[in-house]
Amino acid sequence: MDALNTWILDSGDLLWTWIVLPIVVGLGLYFTVRSGVVQIRLIPEMFRTLTDKTPRTASGEPQSVSSFQAFTISAASRVGVGNIAGVGTAIALGGPGAVFWMWLMALIGASSSFIESSLAQLFKVRDEEGFRGGPAYYMQKGLKSRWMGILFAIILIICFPFAFSSLQANTIADTVSSSFGGDVAWVGPVAGVVVAILTALVVFGGVRRIASVTQTLVPLMALAYLLLGLAVVALNIEHLPAVFAEIFTQAWGFNEVVGATFGYIVLTGVRRGMFSNEAGLGSAPNAGASAAVTHPVKQGLVQSLGVYFDTFLICSITAFIILVSVPDLGSASRGIALTQGALVSELGDWANIALSIIIFLLAFSSILGNYYYGQSNIEFITMRRGVLPTYRVLVVIAVLVGSLASADLVWNFADGVMGIMALINLIAIGLLSGIAFRLLRDYTRQRREGRDPVFTRDLLPGVSGIECWEDELSVTGPMDLPVKKHQAEKHRDHLHHAPKP
Repeated sequence: MDALNTWILDSGDLLWTWIVLPIVVGLGLYFTVRSGVVQIRLIPEMFRTLTDKTPRTASGEPQSVSSFQAFTISAASRVGVGNIAGVGTAIALGGPGAVFWMWLMALIGASSSFIESSLAQLFKVRDEEGFRGGPAYYMQKGLKSRWMGILFAIILIICFPFAFSSLQANTIADTVSSSFGGDVAWVGPVAGVVVAILTALVVFGGVRRIASVTQTLVPLMALAYLLLGLAVVALNIEHLPAVFAEIFTQAWGFNEVVGATFGYIVLTGVRRGMFSNEAGLGSAPNAGASAAVTHPVKQGLVQSLGVYFDTFLICSITAFIILVSVPDLGSASRGIALTQGALVSELGDWANIALSIIIFLLAFSSILGNYYYGQSNIEFITMRRGVLPTYRVLVVIAVLVGSLASADLVWNFADGVMGIMALINLIAIGLLSGIAFRLLRDYTRQRREGRDPVFTRDLLPGVSGIECWEDELSVTGPMDLPVKKHQAEKHRDHLHHAPKP
C-alpha cells in the first residue's frame, strides 16, 4: 500500500510540475493580456454585479439562484480545509515565500476564472430548478465534443463529491476528536454520522436548498475565522512588518527555510494556490452557470472575485496566524496542526474549540458545494430517473465512510486525478477564449454607455450551441423588454464585425 501511495504521489507531482502548472500560468498570462487585465480593471464591477437583483420569469418567480448565491456555492467548495491545512503545509514546506506565489497565482488565475465562468454562463441549459452548466457543457456545445465533456464530468464526480467530500468529513472527525484530546474514542465517529445526516437533509432538497444554506454558512464562517485571525495578528502587531518582509524576500529563495529551494518555493505556492482557489480547474464554473444574470460576463466577474475572496482573505489570514506565531518553521508540524498550534499558543485552549467549529462549517459547506458540482455533471451524462437519488445516497455514504477511513491514499489519488481534470478544462477554455473576449467587449461597451448590460444570443453571430439567452423576455421579464431590445439592436452591429474566435 505504501508503494502504491508513493507511486501515485510521484506521478501526480510530475503531472502538476511539468504539464499542468506551466499551462495554468501561461494561459493565465495570455488571458490577462488579451482581456486588458480584466481581473484588476473591473474590480468595481465585480462588487456591483455581486448584488444584482435576480431576473424573474413572467410569473414573478426567480429564474434560478441569484448571483450572490452562486458565488457562495462556489465559495463553499473553494473555502475549505485547504485554506487552513493547505496553507499550513505550503508554509511548512516552502516557507513564507510560498505565500507570495499563492498571491501571484490568484492574481493571474482570476483571469482564467473569468473566462471559464463566462463560458459556463453562455452555454448553460435550463432545468426544473433554474439553470445548470459548466465545463462539460461548453465542451459539448462550444467545442462540439461530447466525449470530452463526459470524460471531464466523470473525473470531476470522482474527485469532488466523493473523494474530496470524504476527506472533508475525515478532517471534521479528526479535528473534533483532537478538541477532546483524542481521549474519547466515540467523538470522531459520532461527528461523522452527524455530518452525513446533515448532508442528506440538505442535498435531498435540491440546489435552492444548497444555495440557501451556503449563503448563510459562507459569510458566517469567513467572519468567524477572520476575527480569530485578526485577534492573533493584533496580539503580534509588532511582528507584522517582518512577516511581510519574509514573504517577499524569501519568495526568491533568499534565506530559505526548511531547505526549500527557489523552484520548490514557487511550485509549492503556485500549486497550493490553485488547489485552494480552483482558478482554471473547472470546478467553480459549475456553480457560476447556475446563476440567473442578464449577461454572462457578470458571473465571470463574480467568480473572479471568488478567487480573491479565497486567497487574499482566507488564505492570507491563515498565513498571518502562522507566521506571527511560529518563529521556527524548520521544526513545525504540517497542515492543520500548524494552524491549530499557532492559535492555541496565542489565544489559549478555547481557540482550539472555536477552530473546530469553524472547520466543521468550512468542511460541511465544501461538501455541499462539491455535491452540487457532481449533480450538475451527473445530469450532463444522463437524465434517467433514479440516477440522481442514487447519487445522493452514495454521496452521503462517502461522507460517512470518509469520516472513519485513512485519508492519505485517497488524497494523493484525488490530487493526481484533479490534475488531469484541470488539463482538460484548460485546453477547452484556451480554445473557446475568443468567444469570452467578444462577450467582454460587448459588456464593457454597454457599461460605457451607462447601461446595465444585457446579452442575447443573436449578439454572437457564428457561435452555435447557445441554448439560453434566446430573447429579452427570458432574461429580464416583460416590463424591461422594450428597453433591452433597443440595447440589443444598438450593439448587434458592433459584434457582427468583431473577429471570430
